[in-house]
Amino acid sequence: MNPEIIFADTNLFLRYLTNDIPEQADAFEQLLRRAIAGEFSLHTNSLVMAEIVWALESHYHQQKDEIQSKVLAILNTPGIEIIDSETILKAIIWYTEKNVDFIDAFNGAWMIDQGISTVCTFDRKQFSRFEGIKIVIPSN
Repeated sequence: MNPEIIFADTNLFLRYLTNDIPEQADAFEQLLRRAIAGEFSLHTNSLVMAEIVWALESHYHQQKDEIQSKVLAILNTPGIEIIDSETILKAIIWYTEKNVDFIDAFNGAWMIDQGISTVCTFDRKQFSRFEGIKIVIPSN
């Protein structure tokens, strides 16, 4: 019998990564230990990861390299299954290396993963930093 799957929401990760509410950070650590022990399987997704990046940037005022380290830590945490983890990995690297917004980095990485090489956007600045992606700007 497979263990129960439990969705891990953004605030769990934020408490743990920032330790701004130590009791909640400790509670999540205990939850992680139980997941590692196989009592259940924690799953999360790319929207949660995007929200983590956004919150760490806008609310906690952390630098991109600090945020990248934290996202990489989550991606490498035993007991957590992250949907689209390879795309998130590529995106968080581009986020810092190419100095782009995380969502644009994710979208660029997702496009490449899907075999899509053209983006239609008004945001030439962000997407021009991704090799192999052609930009089409709509016009009248």
